Amino acid sequence: MTVEQAAPMAKPTDRVEPDSRLVGAPGDSRDCRFYRRLVFIRRFEQRLLDLFDEGILNGTTHACIGQEANSVGISDHIEDGDHIFSNHRCHGHYLARTGDAFGLLAEIMGKGEGICGGIGGSQHICTDGFKANGIQGGIIPAAAGIAMAEQLRDSDRLSFVFLGDGTLGEGLVYETMNITALWRLPLFVILEDNGWSQSTPVGVNLAGSMRARFETFGLPVREVSTTDVLEINRTASEAIATARRKRAPRVLIIHTYRLCHHSKNDDARPPQEVAARWKIEPLVIHRARLNATDCTRIEQEVDDALSAIVAKVRSLT
Repeated sequence: MTVEQAAPMAKPTDRVEPDSRLVGAPGDSRDCRFYRRLVFIRRFEQRLLDLFDEGILNGTTHACIGQEANSVGISDHIEDGDHIFSNHRCHGHYLARTGDAFGLLAEIMGKGEGICGGIGGSQHICTDGFKANGIQGGIIPAAAGIAMAEQLRDSDRLSFVFLGDGTLGEGLVYETMNITALWRLPLFVILEDNGWSQSTPVGVNLAGSMRARFETFGLPVREVSTTDVLEINRTASEAIATARRKRAPRVLIIHTYRLCHHSKNDDARPPQEVAARWKIEPLVIHRARLNATDCTRIEQEVDDALSAIVAKVRSLT
């Protein structure tokens, strides 16, 4: 897969084909398809926060607004048979992989038609090739276990795990990295460093280098500081291809930024810091590559598709 291509959206085997207005049609250019997926995740999260304010969601929710480029750029290189493990901020990872807005929204609204029958909610997803939970570091050993299973099968499938910077405070991460390095498990770690652990800045929460925390185990690391979906796509392409070819672990650190609050309305960050990051967020960067007509058309199509999905889920009993 090259940066000039955007692969068709993969999907769980028991779900219908995702709406092309959300994930892109075969005739779309690469840039249009990427923009559509970025807008899709952004609009879904915004709708979700509105629904939360209405009081009709089950439990809490954590949006990934500002971090969409990570999900879109990386999912392009995840193949059928690979596994994804995510965390409490999992919506973008799931949507980029599956396009299943209906199943996710129904799940978060506690409907039986949801991914897990409405009992998992926002953070606890379990479906074909995708698992998530809200326990800090709780997904790490599970992801390594699946990587080991693939190794024993002598396959070239990878186990992907998305971590946040706050998870680097969990000892379980290092126990798992030690085993991963010793046994050369085909585990691909993506660390999304958004600079804040809830309301605590990373500078007062984390000692030393993030990169060194993995390299001390001998794990190869690629590191980027960007919200550009094409840069992430290109870097991920090279790192994932190497991990698949060598059937060995790799780490990708992405220094990104969360534009929304941690959860609900808790946000202690300086307003000027957040305002500055809105100027270089993923949609702003990628929108500049498209003409205004295409952008307007894509945004309208995404909005229409999501409006229909929200109405459908609302109507469920």
